[in-house]
Amino acid sequence: MENLSLFDEPKPAQAATLAGKLKRLSEQGIYLGTSSWKYEGWLGQIYTLERYLVRGRFSEKRFQSECLAEYAETFPVVCGDFSFYQFPTPDFWRRLFLGAPVPLRLAFKIPEEITAAMFPAHPRYGARAGLPNPNFLDARVLKAEFLDLLEPYRERIAVLIFEFGSFSKAVFEEPAQFLSAIEPMLRVLPETFRYAVEIRNAEFLEAQYFELLHGYNIAHVFNAWTRMPVLSRQILIPGAFTANFTVARALLKVGRPYEDAVKLFTPYKTIQEPNHEVRDALRNLLLRAKRRSEPTFVFVNNRLEGNAPGTIEAVVEAE
Repeated sequence: MENLSLFDEPKPAQAATLAGKLKRLSEQGIYLGTSSWKYEGWLGQIYTLERYLVRGRFSEKRFQSECLAEYAETFPVVCGDFSFYQFPTPDFWRRLFLGAPVPLRLAFKIPEEITAAMFPAHPRYGARAGLPNPNFLDARVLKAEFLDLLEPYRERIAVLIFEFGSFSKAVFEEPAQFLSAIEPMLRVLPETFRYAVEIRNAEFLEAQYFELLHGYNIAHVFNAWTRMPVLSRQILIPGAFTANFTVARALLKVGRPYEDAVKLFTPYKTIQEPNHEVRDALRNLLLRAKRRSEPTFVFVNNRLEGNAPGTIEAVVEAE
């Protein structure tokens, strides 16, 4: 991005219009936002280019460190996917919340150090690649390394999400084994936060799973994912609304691997493949939330259609 104009640019009109609609929904307890936020493809749409110029040139460093503040001018909530890959330090959390405007609500994934039964056979895991995870579902580690560090920011946290990847039969032969493994951790979770569970095994979507979550007021995450039933089917499963709040994550088209979506949609500037089934399902969730006056958190990923802000705009266009 060279030879950029030095003249001030107004806030993108699309962002200003969307911000008004999302603000009205948030006043009803309905929060729509994206999965992560540091996407240069949203410049000119959500982000104002002039804010990130240094000596007339786009500064990736400034963008990475400062764009969350501008994100909050449009969206009332965001999901921090980064926490899945690490236990952030106290200093990291301090800097993150200092840079996030107070009205913005933040959701975070629980680190895979807690949710992965086995570490993937990938070079980034080093000597642990392919081995069992000794901290799997360890409530003490979760509390000491994650929950306690977030306690000072509890009023600003929307929900904490346990994302479980697809388990093989070698890990859990039957769904009941997964429920038996997770229940001791759910039983001792501090009541400080809202919690939600996202699974990637369609066969786990049984009455016992929903009953377990309901017993602890933990939300099942309605998730659009490559190997899960479509959102409209998940919503109709009896007992699927397991808490006094709702969480949904619109991530991928059914049947499409994550890596394929990245290749297809990067750098996420525009919608390239509208997914009307997911849009309609999300609209139905919003209607339900309005009827019941129930807090609802919806997170949209760029990998669903190519541009998460555009997807959200399409979902709320009638607001």
